[in-house]
Amino acid sequence: MKKLLIIALVFTLISCTKNHNPKVVISTQLGDIEAELYIDKAPVTAGNFLKYVDSGKYNTNACFYRTVRMDNQPDKPIKIEVIQGGFYSDSVIEKIQFPLIRHETTMETGILHKDGVLSMARNEPGTASSEFFICIGDQPALNFGGNRNPDGQGFAAFGKVINGMEVVRKIQQSKDKDQYLENPVKIIGISRVKK
Repeated sequence: MKKLLIIALVFTLISCTKNHNPKVVISTQLGDIEAELYIDKAPVTAGNFLKYVDSGKYNTNACFYRTVRMDNQPDKPIKIEVIQGGFYSDSVIEKIQFPLIRHETTMETGILHKDGVLSMARNEPGTASSEFFICIGDQPALNFGGNRNPDGQGFAAFGKVINGMEVVRKIQQSKDKDQYLENPVKIIGISRVKK
C-alpha cells in the first residue's frame, strides 16, 4: 500500500511541475517559427524579448536580414552559423528601442548555444536591445568563455525553436552579400502562443 501511495504522489508531483515558460510564434513570409522562451533561466533576456513582443514592436519593420554560414565568413578564424533578425536599420532601432539590458551569460543561465537556440545580438556586454539570432547547429564559440567575441563573455541565450527549423534553414540559405540578405525575410509579426 505504501508503494502505491508513493507512486501516486510522484505521479502527482510530476504532473504539477508542467513547463510554464511562454511560447511565441515568429511569423515570416517563408513560414512560422515557434519558440519556447526560458523565462525561468534567463529572466532579464527573455523578459526583454517578451517586452518587444507584447508591445507589438516586432510587427512592423522587423525582418531576418543577416545569415552567417561557413562559406561567407572567410576572415573569421572562429566560424559560426546563425540567422539574425530585428530591425536592420540603426535609425529604426534608436526610435523603438527599450533601455539596454544587463548581460546574462550562459554560465549564469546554463542555456548553451545549441541548434535552434535564440540569443541576443550585442556589441559590448550590456548593449543588447532588440536584435536577436537563431543558431543553426551547436555553436559553443558563442557561450561564455567562447572565442567568437574577444571579451569572452559570449552572448545571452534565452530560448529555443521547438517547431520550424526548416524555415530557419531556408532563411540561412537565402542569397546574401557579405552576410546581409539581398532580400531580407519579412517578419510579419511575433506573438505569444495562447494556452
